[in-house]
Amino acid sequence: MSRLFMFEKPLGMRDTLPDLYETKNYIRCAIEDEMKQWGYQFLETPTLEYYETVGSASAILDQQLFKLLDQQGHTLVLRPDVTAPIARVAASKLLKDDLPLRLAYSANVFRAQQREGGRPAEFEQVGVECIGDETVSADGEMIALAISSLKKTGLSDFQLSVGHVGFVQEFFLQILGTEERARTLTRFLYEKNYVGYREHVKSLPLSSIDKQRLFGFLELRGGEEVIQNALALIENEQGKAAIYELNELWGTIQDYGNSAHIKFDLTLISHMSYYTGILFEVYAGRVGFPIGNGGRYNQLLQKFGKTAAATGFAIRLDRLMESVGELKESVPLRCIVFSAENRKDAYRQAAEFRDAGERVVLQDISGVKNLDACVSRFSEVTYLLGKQGKESSE
Repeated sequence: MSRLFMFEKPLGMRDTLPDLYETKNYIRCAIEDEMKQWGYQFLETPTLEYYETVGSASAILDQQLFKLLDQQGHTLVLRPDVTAPIARVAASKLLKDDLPLRLAYSANVFRAQQREGGRPAEFEQVGVECIGDETVSADGEMIALAISSLKKTGLSDFQLSVGHVGFVQEFFLQILGTEERARTLTRFLYEKNYVGYREHVKSLPLSSIDKQRLFGFLELRGGEEVIQNALALIENEQGKAAIYELNELWGTIQDYGNSAHIKFDLTLISHMSYYTGILFEVYAGRVGFPIGNGGRYNQLLQKFGKTAAATGFAIRLDRLMESVGELKESVPLRCIVFSAENRKDAYRQAAEFRDAGERVVLQDISGVKNLDACVSRFSEVTYLLGKQGKESSE
C-alpha cells in the first residue's frame, strides 16, 4: 500500500472518534425523541438512488453529486439530500389516504466538494417532512418543532431567520419585468453579496423610485414590523398573499411562545431550488453557517407523479455539535479488572451491573501492561484479583 494513501481519506470525508461519536449520538437521540413525541414516524431510504429521478429532483448542483454506474449501465448517485427520496417514497407508497403524512429521518448525505472548499462531503442530517398539509399551521409546526428539538439538545443561543420565496420572486418581477433580471439579483442575495446587489441596482435602467424600492428591500429584516414594511413595497396580489402568509405565521409562532427565537429576513434565499413559499434558516453561536434549514416545497412531489403540498426541515449534526460543544457530563463507565481465577465472578458482577443500566468494561489483568493508565480512563474500578493478579498489579 502506498504511504501516501495509508492514512489519508477521500476529499471531504471525516473520521468520528469515540468522544465525538458519544456527543453526536446524544444529540441525535435527543432530537429523534422529540420528533417522535410530536408524532413523526422514522423511515430509511437507500444510500444509492437513480440519477434520473432523485438525483435530478434533489436541487443539489450536478457537480456536487457523487455518481457511479450499476451493472446495467444506469447512473446512480449517493443520496445528496433526504427530502427528494422521501418525496419518492411518499408518492409511490404512502400517499393513499387524504391524511397528512408526518415522516422523520436520520441519515448521511453526500455532496462532493472542491479541494479548496474545506467542507465535509459526507454529513448527517436529522429532519422531518410534513406531506399533504398546505396550511400555514404546518409551516408553524415546522418552526416550533425545530426550536423544541434544538432546546432538547441543551442549545439555547440560536435564532431562526424566516422569509418567503414567493415574495422575493414577485417583488423582483414587479419591478424588473423579466425572470432573467430577477435571477441576477436573486444570485446576489444567495451569495449575501449586498455590495454587489447595490452596485447592480445602480446600473439598471430604472426610475429613482424603483431603485429606492430595491434598496429598501434589503432593510426587510427584523421583527413583526417587517410585515407592514413589506406590504408597503409590494403591489401585486400574489406578493401581498405571501406577506399575509407570513402575518398568519407570526400569529402561529406567538401561540407556540417562540417569538423570542424568530427574526424575519425577507432577503432570505435558499440553495434548495424546490422551495416555493415560507422558508427559514437556523443560526447558532460559534458556527458561521446555518445549522439547519427548512421550508415549503409544494411542487416537488409532482416530479414523482403526485400533487401534494409539503413542508419540512433538516438539522445538520456536525454544525449543531460545534455550537453545543462537548457534553458537560460524560456517561459513567465502570471497569472490572480480574485475574484468571476470578473470571467467573467478574462475568457475573458485570452482568449484574449491566442489568442495572451501567456500562461495564471487563479487563483481564494479564492483558494490561500499564494498569494505572488503564484504570484512569474509567469513572469506577472494581478489582477481582487472586494472589497472582495482585502481584501483577504491584
